This record gives sequence, C-alpha cells and structure tokens, in this order.
Amino acid sequence: MTDRFDDNRYDLIVIGAGINGAAIARDAATRGMSVLVLEKRDIASGTTSWATRLIHGGLRYLEHAEIGLVRESLRERERLLRNAPHLVDPLPLILPIYDGAKRGPLMIRIGMTLYDILSYDKSLDRHRLLDRAETLRRLPGLDDQGLKAGARYYDAQVTFPERLTVELMLSAIQHGVRLKTYTDVTRIVTDGNIVEGVEATDLRTRETRLYRGRTVINVTGPWVDETLLGAPADRRPERQMGGTKGTHLVVRAFEAAPNEALYVEARSDGRAFFIVPWNGQWLIGTTDTRYDGDLDDVHATPDEIDYLLRETNQLFPAANLTVEDVAFTYAGVRPLPYTQGGSAGAITRRHIVKSHAPRLTGLWSVIGGKLTTHRELAEAAVDDICEALGNEEKCRTRDMPLPGAAGIVPSAFTASFVRDNDLPAKSARRLATLYGAMAEEVVRPISFERELGEVFDEESGAIAAEIVYAITVEQATTLEDILMRRTMLGLRPGMALEIAERVAQTAAPYLDWTEEQTRAQIEAYQTHTAPFLAHLRMD
Repeated sequence: MTDRFDDNRYDLIVIGAGINGAAIARDAATRGMSVLVLEKRDIASGTTSWATRLIHGGLRYLEHAEIGLVRESLRERERLLRNAPHLVDPLPLILPIYDGAKRGPLMIRIGMTLYDILSYDKSLDRHRLLDRAETLRRLPGLDDQGLKAGARYYDAQVTFPERLTVELMLSAIQHGVRLKTYTDVTRIVTDGNIVEGVEATDLRTRETRLYRGRTVINVTGPWVDETLLGAPADRRPERQMGGTKGTHLVVRAFEAAPNEALYVEARSDGRAFFIVPWNGQWLIGTTDTRYDGDLDDVHATPDEIDYLLRETNQLFPAANLTVEDVAFTYAGVRPLPYTQGGSAGAITRRHIVKSHAPRLTGLWSVIGGKLTTHRELAEAAVDDICEALGNEEKCRTRDMPLPGAAGIVPSAFTASFVRDNDLPAKSARRLATLYGAMAEEVVRPISFERELGEVFDEESGAIAAEIVYAITVEQATTLEDILMRRTMLGLRPGMALEIAERVAQTAAPYLDWTEEQTRAQIEAYQTHTAPFLAHLRMD
C-alpha cells in the first residue's frame, strides 16, 4: 500500500542508475525534460562496475558481421576521448598470432584493416603488423612456441567506469535531474494500458511512494525482466533478457607481466579474452557463458578462475600464476537479449530500445548496450521518448564534456594542480587524475577545515576531503559507495579493508551515523567484499 505521494509529475522516470540510465537522464534533462532517476542500490553498482573497463570498437564483433555496431562503437570511443580525457585513455593492444590459431594472419590483417576503415575519423594511430622478433621484443615473456607474428592496434581504457557514471549523473543533476538511490521500484502504475508512473520503496526508511511520470524507461540491465514483473499481470511483457556471465581476475605483478595490453585467443576453446595492465595490477578476462541464476549473487567459480589462470600461464610460461596471486575477482551478467539457441558469443551486443506500447503505452525497456556506446544509446532512447511527448529538442551531448573535463587539458591541469597546491605531490596528482577539473572543488573546503587536507591512506595519498566530497556532492550514502564508487580505493588488493574503519569514522558526522550505525557500515562493507575475495578461502 502506498503511504505517500510525491508531489511532482515528471516527464520521464528512469529506473536504474548504471551508465545507460545516467546517460539517458543527462540527455533528457539537457533537452529540457523533468527527470527522476530511481536506483535500488547506488550509482554504477551493478553491471557497469563489472565490465572489462575498455572503451573499444569490438574487434571480434566483425566476426559476426556487426559492422554497424563496430562503426558506432568506434565513433563513440572518439567522443569519449574528447569529452572525458581525464577518465578515458588511449590503450595500445597487441594480438599475438600463433600457428593453428582460429584467427590466422590473413583474417587478422583483414579485420585490422576494416577496423581502421571504420574508424576513419579517429585520433588514434592505425594498426601495425609486427614480425615475430618485434612481437617478442615488446612482450619478452610471451610463449614463443609456434608464434608467427603479432598485430598492434589502439582502443581505449576507462580505468574506473564507476567514476565515468558518477560524472554523468553529476552532469544530469546540474541540469535538474532528481536522483534517489536505495529506492526499489516495486510496481509500474497504470490506468488501463497507459503508464502513469511507478511505486517505489525507500530501502532505508521503508517508506513507499508513488511517483507520477508521463513516460517511464526501464534501464535495469540484467534486472529488466524482474522490473517488468511490477507491471499488471495481464499486460506484462514476455521475457526480454538472456544474459551471459563474464568473470574477471585481478592479479598482482607477476614474472614477465606485459607492459602493454593483450587481446588473445584461448588455446583450449579459441575464445578471445584480454590481459590488461590496470590500476597498478593486471586485469584478466572475460568469460562468456549463459546465465540464468540469481542476479544478485554472481561470483567467480573455481572453474572460471582456473580457466583464466591456465590460459594466462600458457601465454606467459614464467608467470606460474596461482590462486594466491589473485588480488580479487569479480563477475557480472551482460544485459543481452533473450535467445533460445546459439553460442553465447554470437548473441548481439547491439542495444535495443523497446517500446511496450500498445500493451503498456509510455513504457520502454533498454535491452543490451555496451559501456562504450552509452551516449549513443541514450540519444536513441530519448529521441523515442521525445517523439512520444512532442518534444522537438535535439540531442546536445555529442560534444558535451563531462564535469571533470570542462576547460582542461588533463596533463597540463595535473602539472599545475600539483604545483599550485600545498598538498603532498602524490595526493595532488591523485586528485587531478581521478577528479579532473573537479579536483578544485574537492580541495576547496580545506581552506576552512584544515583537517580535511590530512592524508588518511598513505598508499594512495587519498585525503579526508574526498570523503566529504563523495557525501556532500556525489551523493554517497554508505561506506561501500565511498570506497567502491567514489574514491575507488576499494579496487585494490585487500579492497581497502584495512582503512574501512577510518573512512567510516570520517564519514559518520556527515551522514549522521551513530556509533552503532558506523559499526554496521563497516560490517556491511566486509560482507560486500567477501565474494570478491572468496577464492582465498578455496581449498
């Protein structure tokens, strides 16, 4: 039963604050629409956080003749390099070519050439074929048995898609979007076949409200079908999602670890995967298997861990990686369209913006979608919604920088920020690279409260002002939010468990936590990180 009604009626209610939901909210708001975003957990707390952290065209999609998707992805890659250069960096990759591989030299040459053609307007270098000697010079620890050649090409990396999503949402909020996290949509409210809004429960207060909206878009990723269960039973759409599971390993430095990223072919099954230097560690992944299990309990299995370690050890024989070398693991489910047959890898990665009219007029769901193409997906979705609402405003996000990129050249900004601040150089450099232009806002309160300039984590140089900024500006409300999706300290070996109490104590007065609530936050964070570290307890 609904206890209270929200007083507003929004043009658009967005369910889900992953990267696609944030991008849709931002696009709609910049066209003058009133927008509410409802998220059952936190910004970027679902699928967005479990990607391979690449901004790429999808070289392997060419094998499935998804030419349009590759072109779209390459175009959006270039836009991200311009609009978020503090978060997205060019990434050179090497593709080794071995005797007997599924993808031989001719196929690689054709694929690379087509990749360059489709990215004709790029700022990155073209691909270059490497002979055997040059490949081994660049990758001295690589297995040389049967190695014929290599190919070197460019894509891009977003070290922290969580930060990218937070900035998208901050931009959306600056344009008038209202965000409510930890708010679970339990019912889609209709009058006949007309969608009038949603009913949602605040998971902290347990208060339920009705939110009225002229249109509603379901951007909950793998949870799309679960969200649609809130529609009236006689109008409920058929199954939309058929996701596949992707598992990643994060490993510490190892013998002969590559200095450049690799795009490689698994020897056991021919599947493509990546080995990528990332955040001072190496990211290995991903798997791609159909998944019909609990979407809220997705974790790496022993078999998946063994598979990725074994394949990496075959490529780098001196590595001898074992489970003990794994800092942490993570896994998620790709929000792909439901298909009954075929291989997981053959399921399209193209997004679908599906209208549920006439059964549910005013309701859309987003199916599929890649990290790279979130902006274009948002443009397409909002175009459809604008048409339904009679809004003739055009998309404005194509050349709109994110808040942290506004008016700066990252390298020059970092140099000046380090030079002009009294902070330790490590701290200043961290702030400039993680927050971009917003670093100035992060440090501003230090002039009034000097203790906010104190370093609370010697390893990273993080300062107390970051915690306050996460809460007061970036809408973090839990310790997990702060460590995993604002300061990004949780994505390192040990997952920042050793500083969790100190961060919680600093956050407590800004979130009005009692001593009991502060302890509960620490325990909740320990529970959250346990699946990432479960491999350490395996026999």
